[in-house]
Amino acid sequence: MWCFYSLFSHRIMAYQLDLLIGVVFMASPVLEMSPCFSDGRIALFRGCNLTQIPWVLNTTERLLLSFNYISTVVTTSFPLLEQLLLLELGTQYARLTIGQEAFRNLPNLRILDLGQSQIEVLNPDAFQGLPHLFELRLFDCGLSNAVLRDAYFRNLNSLARLDLSANEIHSLHLHSSFQELSSLSDINFSFNRIFTLCEDELQPLQGRTLSFFGLKSTSLFSRVFVDWEACRNPLRGIRLETLDLSENGWTAAILGNFSHTIQGSHISSLILTYHIMGSGFGFQNIKDPDQSTFASLARSSVLQLDLSHGYIFSLNPRLFETLKDLKKLNLAFNKINKISDYAFHGLDSLQILNLSYNLLGELYNSNFYGLPSIAYLDLQRNHIGIIQDRTFRLLKKLQTLDLRDNALKTIGFIPSVQMVLLGSNKLTHLPHVRFTANFIELSENGLENLSDLYFLLRIPGLQFLILNQNRLSSCSNVDYAPSQNLSLEQLFLAENMLQLAWETGLCWDIFKGLSRLQILYLNNNYLNFLPPGIFNGLVALRMLSLSANRLTMLSPGSLPANLEILDISRNQLFSPDPGLFSSLRALDITHNEFICDCELSTFIVWLNQTNVTLFGSPADVYCMYPNSLLGSSLYNISTKDCDEEEAVRSLNFSLFILCTVTLTLFLVITLIVTKFRGICFLCFKTIQKLMFKGKFRNPEPSAYRYDAYFCFSSKDFEWAQNALLKHLDAQYSSQNRLRLCFEERDFIPGENHISNIQAAVWGSRKTVCLVSRHFLKDGWCLEAFRYAQSRCLSDLKRVLIVVVVGSLPQYQLMRHETIRGFLQKQQYLRWPEDLQDVDWFLDKLSGCILKEEKGKKRSSPIQLRTIRTVS
Repeated sequence: MWCFYSLFSHRIMAYQLDLLIGVVFMASPVLEMSPCFSDGRIALFRGCNLTQIPWVLNTTERLLLSFNYISTVVTTSFPLLEQLLLLELGTQYARLTIGQEAFRNLPNLRILDLGQSQIEVLNPDAFQGLPHLFELRLFDCGLSNAVLRDAYFRNLNSLARLDLSANEIHSLHLHSSFQELSSLSDINFSFNRIFTLCEDELQPLQGRTLSFFGLKSTSLFSRVFVDWEACRNPLRGIRLETLDLSENGWTAAILGNFSHTIQGSHISSLILTYHIMGSGFGFQNIKDPDQSTFASLARSSVLQLDLSHGYIFSLNPRLFETLKDLKKLNLAFNKINKISDYAFHGLDSLQILNLSYNLLGELYNSNFYGLPSIAYLDLQRNHIGIIQDRTFRLLKKLQTLDLRDNALKTIGFIPSVQMVLLGSNKLTHLPHVRFTANFIELSENGLENLSDLYFLLRIPGLQFLILNQNRLSSCSNVDYAPSQNLSLEQLFLAENMLQLAWETGLCWDIFKGLSRLQILYLNNNYLNFLPPGIFNGLVALRMLSLSANRLTMLSPGSLPANLEILDISRNQLFSPDPGLFSSLRALDITHNEFICDCELSTFIVWLNQTNVTLFGSPADVYCMYPNSLLGSSLYNISTKDCDEEEAVRSLNFSLFILCTVTLTLFLVITLIVTKFRGICFLCFKTIQKLMFKGKFRNPEPSAYRYDAYFCFSSKDFEWAQNALLKHLDAQYSSQNRLRLCFEERDFIPGENHISNIQAAVWGSRKTVCLVSRHFLKDGWCLEAFRYAQSRCLSDLKRVLIVVVVGSLPQYQLMRHETIRGFLQKQQYLRWPEDLQDVDWFLDKLSGCILKEEKGKKRSSPIQLRTIRTVS
């Protein structure tokens, strides 16, 4: 948007060829082995401890000799190198002596770099014999005024760029031979000590057009008294495209005097960054620029003016009135707190105005009067909290309005423009005002209700909408019909909370009517399901991101038919259906939680045979279960022992037998114990004592760290501890047999809570959920319940034990979808109301925890076998 010129930017431009050479060297294995090398075209001898010019082939085009100890360069130092284009002799660690016609044997040399080499002796005829020299770099060489006063640069008819920055030059009295340098257009005197510059000094350049003239950080006119009338115009007869006067400590008075002195001289771009103009904030010792400061530049045809990085506090009336041709004005990084009426009066041609990084707090209707041609207005990083409704209404040609990183709470002032940037403000809701826009950016705000998204999708002409990092989570008060936006192409909704909205069953039509949408980002939205048909209307969608959610499965037909790129990484997919991905062009499925059993065999086969481009390395697609395959890449898993049809039949039969037997036994035992519970328990204990002679056998060593993970609400901790933990957990009493895990004691502080829950569920023989009224209101408890259910399905075992505590009626339990699904298929325990049943209940619960299920250990011809790792 804006061009900033400095010493370093010019050096970067000058070194573009060197950087390209460096890339070639980095890519060459030969050069990696030897930094001092020549291949016939490029000779690289940087940092090789040379004391003289090495011999190179006459076909060499680039000779790089920096960081050596070369002290003398004379004509005989080089053989005849007619093809040499670049010679780099900068940064020598020895003081350099350059003799007469030192480079005559390099007749076609284009770039000569001597920068940062301390030149002790420079012969006046040192550069003779270089008719094609285009660029000469002499920055930071310790050169004095003599290099300009004498004829060092005569006969360099092709010289276009001359860099004499950071030397010891104090006067710019140029030798008459500069008149002969017809190609010279770029001169840099920055970082010297040039206190004055008068008309007679640059006389050899009169009648010339220079693309760049650098006087940055020279203390020009700021350290000495200047007789402006006697000095007269130093730029007389010189046409400048860019004049860099940055970092010279200029006040408004100095700039006014300079402008008056050079009036009439043509300057297209004037750079005055890092000035000291302005009163700043809290002091008044230096004045802000006023109408007279730039008045004398009326005939200079200034197109770009850079006044950034200063202390301007107030923009005074008619400040830039005479700059009729100005197109770009940069006032960023000042202390601007006040814009007076008519401050921009007269800037009829201004197209770009940068007021970012200032101290503006309010904007009024009159602030931008006089800007009929403004197209880009940058107001980011201020403290703007209030903007009057008609502040931007008169800017008829405004195309881009940048108000990011402010404190706005409403958008009632928004005009109809192509691009509106409102990120990082304090917007919590949007008034439904009428305007048009092509691009809207509203990331990092506080929008919560999806009614605002419905409103934005109805804005005419909208093609790009960015709403990342908001709080979209509510569907209340949504009274809009689905959008019929036929222009929207890209929609970014990352890092919101759409799961909270969609789980209510509302706003499932939010994407309906977006028939031209091509890119959709829904990553980091806590999604654990996709509403049915949510993408049905997205017939043009090509790229979809569902990364970093909680999806465990994708239903058939849930993805758009024309989708080409899908990012579903960092979810919790167990066994995805490869048929969903066969039509894609690219897929990212890394960092999911794959369960590596025979159900995954189809996906593993597809993964190794597909033509779909897969993002990430094979190591990023790994098993999470079983523990024997934890971290193993799916690409290294063999499926030859898995028969899909046999596995399905075995799974169905096993589930049928397991559920039938378990349910029957559980019902019979429950009836007997309920009817004769006292007698049954007494008999059971008596038999147990007779068989084991009063000694309880220690449980056999297990692969699990804990016998059971007890999941309960933190509000039930005291009851759970007294009623259960003290009677079951071995750490409470040596007489207890069980190793229990519960949050208050065994979760790792500072660890991700989901990771703690997952480790507890998968690291325990059983999971015991104490379902109470507090449990049903605790989101983490419900999340642990879901993980335990997932393990039941994967292990084909009853590893989840539900204990209902208190007088919870059935309908309250059935209100929760997760628990309802469990209760419809499995039995659960209730804490006994009668105290006589407590001991029996605890014993029964211990037995349920220690009981080894037979489902996974049965030896059968049709039993599922764990997928093994390829050796």
